[in-house]
Amino acid sequence: MFTRTRSRTLAVGGAVVLCTAAAASAATTSAGGSAATSTSHSAHQHADHGDRVVLAVVLRGTDGANVGRVTLKQTGDTVVVRGRAESLTPGFHGFHIHAVGICDPAAPAGPFTTAGGHYTGGEPAHGNHAGDMPPLLVTADGRASSQFVTDRFGLAELRDFDGSAVMVHAGPDNLANIPTRYTSGGVPGPDATTLATGDAGARVACGVID
Repeated sequence: MFTRTRSRTLAVGGAVVLCTAAAASAATTSAGGSAATSTSHSAHQHADHGDRVVLAVVLRGTDGANVGRVTLKQTGDTVVVRGRAESLTPGFHGFHIHAVGICDPAAPAGPFTTAGGHYTGGEPAHGNHAGDMPPLLVTADGRASSQFVTDRFGLAELRDFDGSAVMVHAGPDNLANIPTRYTSGGVPGPDATTLATGDAGARVACGVID
């Protein structure tokens, strides 16, 4: 477990402003990079200038290989998120901030379950969680690139006493967008699992924000 002395700040509310791009791009590091333990620091912070702060997060697969990099750059109340990845299965993947900064691929409950659930920012339903990000589109060569802007979280709150993590899931994220014409147990609309996770499935890559 990490030991931290930072105090938690309140989540920043407000609507998300999105500008996404998903296209093939070379990842900055090889998928055969060295493995990191669950207690390794995978995020590094540096001041840019003015009121800007940048975090760089290394994504690692369940085998410990480096599969990508995500940067989070805050200016005022907004954060620009940029991500690149490789060696992933083609198609859409759930892409979220999770609530705990521990990425253990050998966790007893399954890879990276040590990162807890989504970072909610006080919003109970998936699709509105502060840590819900646009799904990551992976092209046929296994590579992905994404960029968007959000005001749903600030970097200080992600770096609280237990940190947080960037997560890539095995499957697509439906963002709990289940019309009422569908039913679960006789009840129209999404079930509890969809409302919590978007049915994105297993966790295939994780990067610590601390």
